[in-house]
Amino acid sequence: MFQRCAPQNLANPRFWRPECSANSPFPALTITAEQNSGPHQRPGQPSIWSLPSALFSPFPLLLLRLASHHEAIVHGGGHGIKVAYWRMTPEEALRRAKKEINEGPAVSDDPELYTLLFRNVSVFKRSYELMEKILKVYIYEDGPRPIFHTPELQGIYASEGWFMKLLEENKGFVTKDPSKAHLFYLPYSIRQLKLALYVPNSHNMRSLSLFLRDYVNTIAAKYPFWNRTRGRDHFLVACHDWGPYTTTLHEELCKNTIKAMCNADASEGIFVRGKDISLPETTIKVPKMPRKYVGGGHVSGRSILAFYAGNMHGRVRPLLNKYWGDDKDEDMRIYRRLPNRVSRTMSYVEHMRASKFCICPMGYEVNSPRIVEAIYAECIPVIIADNFVLPFEELLDWSAFSVVVAEKDILNLKNILLGISHRRYIRMYNCVRRLQKHFLWHAKPLKYDIFHMILHSIWFNRLNQIQQYQE
Repeated sequence: MFQRCAPQNLANPRFWRPECSANSPFPALTITAEQNSGPHQRPGQPSIWSLPSALFSPFPLLLLRLASHHEAIVHGGGHGIKVAYWRMTPEEALRRAKKEINEGPAVSDDPELYTLLFRNVSVFKRSYELMEKILKVYIYEDGPRPIFHTPELQGIYASEGWFMKLLEENKGFVTKDPSKAHLFYLPYSIRQLKLALYVPNSHNMRSLSLFLRDYVNTIAAKYPFWNRTRGRDHFLVACHDWGPYTTTLHEELCKNTIKAMCNADASEGIFVRGKDISLPETTIKVPKMPRKYVGGGHVSGRSILAFYAGNMHGRVRPLLNKYWGDDKDEDMRIYRRLPNRVSRTMSYVEHMRASKFCICPMGYEVNSPRIVEAIYAECIPVIIADNFVLPFEELLDWSAFSVVVAEKDILNLKNILLGISHRRYIRMYNCVRRLQKHFLWHAKPLKYDIFHMILHSIWFNRLNQIQQYQE
């Protein structure tokens, strides 16, 4: 059926062209592809195949998939042209991807994704697959160490470091050619920036903000990429509480750039819901074993209704302690810090594994590492932080596996938890267990893990941003 023909009249080899075949009574349709498809073909030479056009007469516009992962391109009979993603400009590819996500088929069942976790599993699956297929990220090499390119992999701010490390090691998403990039990464660590520039006890972060302002102005002057979109296709990843505030001296950085931040407070006018990303705050105690404390006790062994232990700073934790601390209620294990008399028999992690609900109150800022700690311990997180944008909220349905309590309802906390039926609790518990894989770090990233979830949220919000500016 397939017939090899010489590459004639291929001044523009991107399109299939109708040609005449000397060995066929029918006009032929010539197909080209980037990938070599014959043992005798020279590297880089297009593949040329001739098919009788009569075979295609019922199909004026046809899109085929060849051996490569790229879509083929069809042109025939004076009808329209559909160009493969790899032939498009980055902006064109993103617009096409958004259209495909909106118009794609529904997903009824998927063995790798638990439907109950998602607002719309079909949208997530289509978007994720297109991200894997299309997305290219350019990482700026500029910037002095240790502020740039020096990931910190331990502690409560480790999310920004692990993301930086894994992206810079990635060969699938990263491109060295900025003309092919859909996103541009500003690879600095807000934690390292604080350590390098903050004057202890000064209570002044202006030096950090000035540094970032000057850095962005430098790359905008040195490269053309920032100025094309005023930073809308650029992103940063920052987990320290000060992350949002250090962007405010550069208007485009603050308003346009996609900010993936642990301190995702929607009330301050810096974090923009729908554009910026709520970065999960993950505590990594042993960098060589990032999943050391993952796993929880069976549901039948969870004898404690609710548990919290920690400092009492901020506006929420003192109220939590006032109403429920100091052993006021046996079911509500709320401690300033885990007392020695208690920790001698049961550690902090063991308490989480023995509790049905783990209380995750905000501190000075809205974010808390206890949310992910609870997920690791298979304990239902109870989030008390008004105005907190939950991680991956654009796609995850947090009502399926967590309880969000308004700050004004702390006094009624126990009744709220007791009001959750056993059947609903079991459903939430099973969801938390299925959710774990989306919040795990791996030395080599796995599909749907936290590295890919963060990158996907940045990609997904960029697509929505393009749609907004088109409208």
